[in-house]
Amino acid sequence: MNELDGVVAIVTGSSSGIGERTAQRLSELGASVVVNSSSSVDAGEAVAASLPGPSAYVQADIADADQCRHLLDATIERFGHLDLLVNNAGWTTLVDHRDLDALTEEIFRKTFEVNVFGTWSLTKMAMPLLRESQAAGGGHVVNVTSIAGVRPVGSSIAYSMSKAALNQMTRLLAKSHGPVRVNAVAPGLVATPWTSDWDAQHEGVKKMAPLKRSATPDDCAEAVLALVRNHYVTGEIFVVDGGLTQLS
Repeated sequence: MNELDGVVAIVTGSSSGIGERTAQRLSELGASVVVNSSSSVDAGEAVAASLPGPSAYVQADIADADQCRHLLDATIERFGHLDLLVNNAGWTTLVDHRDLDALTEEIFRKTFEVNVFGTWSLTKMAMPLLRESQAAGGGHVVNVTSIAGVRPVGSSIAYSMSKAALNQMTRLLAKSHGPVRVNAVAPGLVATPWTSDWDAQHEGVKKMAPLKRSATPDDCAEAVLALVRNHYVTGEIFVVDGGLTQLS
C-alpha cells in the first residue's frame, strides 16, 4: 500500500506552482486529489489528468462562498469524504511599501478577499467533514502562508497583513478544533510562473539567504508532506526560506 492510500485531499490554487507540485506529490503517495483553480481551467484539468492516482478538477473561486460550497460538494460527490485541505490559493501584486497611494482600495480588498476571507470560508465549511475523517491521523488543514506573515516584508503591505492573519488563524483553529490538525507552511520567495519576472527580488534573496536561492515549488510541497506525515504536530508555522528569516 502507498503511504496516503485512502486519503482524499483538496489542494486549492493547484493549476501551477506550489499547488501543482503539492497535488503531484500527494497523488504519488496514494492520495485521491481534487485540483482547483479560479480561472485557469485548461491548466487545472491538465494537472488533474496528469496525476498518477484518482483525481478530479473543480473550478471554484474561494473568494465566493457559494463556490467554496460547490468545491466541497463536488469532492464529496466524487470521493465520499475529505481528509486533507491544503489552502494554497492566494493573490498578490507588487506594491512598494513606501507608496501608500499605490496600495489602492481595490488591491487591498482583493488581497484580503482571496487570502483571508476565502481561506476562512472554505476552512470553516470543511471543518465538519474533516472532523469525520477516518484516515490515518484524522482530518488536517495545511495553510500556505508566507514569511511575509512573520516579518515586515512581502509583495505589498496588504499581502503581508493577510498572511499574518492566516498564521494567527492557523494557531487559533489548531487550539480550538483538535483533534483536527491545523498547520501552515510559510515560504520565502518561491520561483513560480507568478514570480518569473521578479528578477530583483530573486537576486536579493540569492544575496541574503544562507542557501543562496529562492525556494522551489518542490521545497514547499515537501514541507506540506512533512506536516501531513507527523500526526502529533498542530499549530505550527513551518518556515521554508533557506534560512533568510532566522539567519540573515
